[in-house]
Amino acid sequence: MGGACEKKASKPSDTAPVAALDQAAGSNAPVDTTPLPGVDVSKLTGERLQLFYTLVGSLKSPCGKGHSLRTSLATDTSCKRAPFAVRYVASLLEDEAPENAAREEYAKTYEKSAAPVTFNVGKAPLAGSPDAKIRLVEFFDYECPHCQLFKGVMEQVLASRGSQIVAYFMMFPIESRHPNSRIAAQGALAANEQGKFTEMHDKLFAAQRHTREDVFGIAKAMGLDMARFEKAFEAASPQVTTDLKQGEDAGVEATPTLYFNDRKYDGPLLPKYIEMWIDEELAVNR
Repeated sequence: MGGACEKKASKPSDTAPVAALDQAAGSNAPVDTTPLPGVDVSKLTGERLQLFYTLVGSLKSPCGKGHSLRTSLATDTSCKRAPFAVRYVASLLEDEAPENAAREEYAKTYEKSAAPVTFNVGKAPLAGSPDAKIRLVEFFDYECPHCQLFKGVMEQVLASRGSQIVAYFMMFPIESRHPNSRIAAQGALAANEQGKFTEMHDKLFAAQRHTREDVFGIAKAMGLDMARFEKAFEAASPQVTTDLKQGEDAGVEATPTLYFNDRKYDGPLLPKYIEMWIDEELAVNR
């Protein structure tokens, strides 16, 4: 449900929690298939519907309680995340996620939440409403094909939720794999100084090459003040380094990486899932 440009080799995932849940699900205990109030499962039938009830009965509470997701939804009114967690499971199954994948996605979202990280976004280009309650921070690389694909996702989310969110764009050039990605990042920040970040952002992702000559050619074609652009381009290098270090200090290892209100987002990089998380964050005010 997404991809990333890795800065280094991926680490083996921690599968112990998933394996433990699988073992529990494989027991002979009967599955409670009582319909859950307020949960639309009309798109799930047969084995998919049975799996849904198996999961909600065996997954842990999204609020860290000592009971199942089903119990959290049915009886624990203090667990505001429960309705969203149940809908999340249903959506994963609607999208044909296999059982192990659904369990792993749930665990990443509700059981392995990392500590919040505060980023200095004072110099970062932004989109959306600056005073929004939901703050998205994206670390990206202009030469990463996965970032290019995610650009369209972010645009869809901003188009539908721009009044509820503010998105900050943080440069994370993976120069070991994309030698000219820093040049592109500097060009974007330089264009931002003239209020033209969005246009430059679009053109840099559309461009096949990002040499200094290419980036300056784009800026000239855009009609930017080239004297100002060149000065800002040179001055932008330390800011790229600062963005990169902030990402590295937070544990960013690949692009795109997205944070919601300073917490890393590990769900599918698709509009509907990101919007589900926005709704949850607004409801819970985490």
